[in-house]
Order: sequence, then C-alpha cells, then structure tokens
Amino acid sequence: MSSANAAPVPRLDTVRRVLTPEGCELELRLAGGIVRARAWCIDFLFRLLIFWGGSLVLTRIGSLGMAFFLLLYFLLEWIYPVVFEVLWQGATPGKRLSGLVVVRDDGTPLDWSASVARNFLRFVDFLPFFYAFGVLTMGLNRENKRLGDLLAGTLVVYRQPVAAPRVTDDDATEEILPFALSETEQRALIEYRLRAPGFSYARAGELAQLATPLTAGLPPDDARDRLVHLGNRLLGRGALAARTEGGE
Repeated sequence: MSSANAAPVPRLDTVRRVLTPEGCELELRLAGGIVRARAWCIDFLFRLLIFWGGSLVLTRIGSLGMAFFLLLYFLLEWIYPVVFEVLWQGATPGKRLSGLVVVRDDGTPLDWSASVARNFLRFVDFLPFFYAFGVLTMGLNRENKRLGDLLAGTLVVYRQPVAAPRVTDDDATEEILPFALSETEQRALIEYRLRAPGFSYARAGELAQLATPLTAGLPPDDARDRLVHLGNRLLGRGALAARTEGGE
C-alpha cells in the first residue's frame, strides 16, 4: 500500500468543542501526557529550589525550625498548585511555561473547590509509584483525564492566544444606545457583534431576541440588525469608516 493512501495518524492531543449558553462554540485543545509531564517537572524543580532554600534557613533554628520545615513541605506539596491554579488563571509556573491551563469541563475558569479536588487526589494518581495510576487513567479516557480531573470535572488544555477583536463584515452603521449599559452588558454586546457574521441569520436573530429590553418586540432580523448597529457604536465602527472615507 502506498503512503499516499495510508490512513492519517491520529494526533495525541485532541480538540473538545464546548457550546456556551450564549450559543458560542469554544474549541479546547486537550493537552497530552508528555507536555503535562514537562509542566510537572518544571514545577517540581521550582518547588525543590524553594524547599532547599527554606531548609538552609529553618534547620538552623532548632525544633521550631523543624516545625516550619514540615509546614513548608506541606505548603509546597499541597497548597502550591491550588493557589497558583486559582489565582493565576488556572496555571502553575510549570503549566504557564508549557502553555497550559486548567479549566472546568465547560471551559469556565477553575474555582477553589475544583482545584482542591483535583490536587488532593494526586496521592491516588501517584500509586503505586510515580503517577502510574494517573498515567493509566489518562490512557483510558479520550480527554486525558487523571482521577483528580474526573472527580473535579476539569480539563488541562493549551492556553489559547488572545486575538485582537476584529469585525469580519463591512456593516458600519451605528445606532445610539437607548440607555446606559453596564460593563458586562457592553462586553456581551461587543462579543455578539464580533460573532454575528459567523452565525446564520436565523440563529443570529434568535439570539438577538434574547437581549431584552434592547430588542423587545422586534422580529428576528430587525433584532439582529439592531444589536449589530449598537455593537458598531461601542466599537466606533462608524467613526472609523468616516475617517477611512475622508482619507480616500
């Protein structure tokens, strides 16, 4: 059989698609075992340096130093990953340097309870030696989850690059906002404006009708157009188009 007719080799890292309540589809690139092992090794070396530096100081102050020595070990082994994952956007230093992040199954950010669950079950994943059980579990499911991830409902994925907002159509008509919107509402309106060209007209109109009271009483197509024009206003599309025409 020629190589041209051979079946393509499947990638170890897969893509998981998540549909948000707003109707937007997220693509999460699942991280495989090799890159996760690299992140763990980086974190291990980082913790080892802290532990070594702390031990040089704490072993010099007698029994009290030994108590702090044990406390330092506990913090580095169990608290270190939880604090970094929750307060540093889902990534320990090792994950950050490896381009990884931990999220919940629906793509939302990690919270304290999920991080505690996935990290405090590492002692089971470690059994019988050096994460053998965890590696076996990752090989038995399509999402590369170890037991802690299965319990917590979390995924380890590649960090997505943040692209600058960009409108992909030529509609620059603006409409003045009928009333003040909160920052969250403005972000949602801008997000709709950016994504609207990728929806079918029927789907875009269906979503637009949910944005009451901005679109109350409007048919789907008119509701879509109104949100697009309001989004143009927030993005300054009309002013940009006017400057472009003036320059020409």
